[in-house]
Amino acid sequence: MIDLEVIQLVGLKLLFAFLMVGAVMTMAGYSVLAERKVSAWMQGRVGPNRTVLPFVGQIPLIGPFLKGLGMFQPLADGLKFLFKEEIVPGHVNKFYYYLAPIVALVPALTTMTVLPFGEFTDSNGNIIPLILADLDVGLLFVLAVSSLGVYGIVLAGWSSNSKYPFLGGIRSSAQMISYELAMGLSLLPVFLWVSEPGAGVSSLSLVEIVRSQESSAWLLIIQPVSAMIFLIALFAETNRLPFDMPESETDLVGGFHTEYGSFKFGIFFVAEYAHIVIGSAIFTLLFLGGWNFLPWLDNPWPGNWIGTLIGIGWFLTKTVGLIFFFIWIRWTLPRFRYDQVMDIGWTKLLPLALANLIIYVLIVTWIDQSSLNLQ
Repeated sequence: MIDLEVIQLVGLKLLFAFLMVGAVMTMAGYSVLAERKVSAWMQGRVGPNRTVLPFVGQIPLIGPFLKGLGMFQPLADGLKFLFKEEIVPGHVNKFYYYLAPIVALVPALTTMTVLPFGEFTDSNGNIIPLILADLDVGLLFVLAVSSLGVYGIVLAGWSSNSKYPFLGGIRSSAQMISYELAMGLSLLPVFLWVSEPGAGVSSLSLVEIVRSQESSAWLLIIQPVSAMIFLIALFAETNRLPFDMPESETDLVGGFHTEYGSFKFGIFFVAEYAHIVIGSAIFTLLFLGGWNFLPWLDNPWPGNWIGTLIGIGWFLTKTVGLIFFFIWIRWTLPRFRYDQVMDIGWTKLLPLALANLIIYVLIVTWIDQSSLNLQ
């Protein structure tokens, strides 16, 4: 006999997973709209303001307001990609050509299984994190799975059997190797600091990292160098300007997705913004206190479900602010040359990350020795 409670638990987890996938995909779609509106604002244009749903546009005040904001543009773009004619060039390797967009999108959606976005206090006073899988190695899982996204770009470049996508795939693999080292090294001081003697935390769980910042300083304040290195590496890992070497339009036409169109191109498009959403959420959890209010301050909201909703809203506010920062940087800075991208990764960020790690090892060792002497 199958236990009814097990079935209910599995059902709730599946529902939770579908809701999270829907939330991430919705945020990715509206990040595209935000990019278009912010770029239009910076360039003195209006941006998308024509698309409207039937009947909704006839509602007084609300209809024209939503139409002016372009709130229905992501839906129109999605339908356009879905129903465009499917054109496959004859010279591509079809199996890997179709597989590449899926491989690019799945890691972003898989990573979110270990991302907490709030806490709930039950009737017994137990604090339950809102997360699909609270792994003790959650941070390691994030680094491992997020690095798989580059395989989609490499597959797209190789399977297209075209010189421009192939160059984009090679650039992507080189860029990933160059910046993942610095990204991993920037997170080691975070783990050392959170797991220092007396902290009561000795895991790589993202929930514990957020709890360590509750009513105390955010890790952005304690470890600004780690936060800076992680953020720069995050730009490079998500292939955003000024690090968008794999799809550099000025010299590679369209880069790795030159031969892609219709729905497959749409998946690549969503995958890029899904990685930005997940990356912004990870930075918020690691360095901006997650759902905690402000540094050194207790959360002002109650411990019931209303407080949970406010905490989720506060976490999403920080995440959306970081997404805006991604967009702002894209439309402000010019693209680096390829040799400059490699130079920054190997001769600037990597030595800085190593020096930062050594300094925090010495600081944590000194704190450890001081605590032992006091005892």
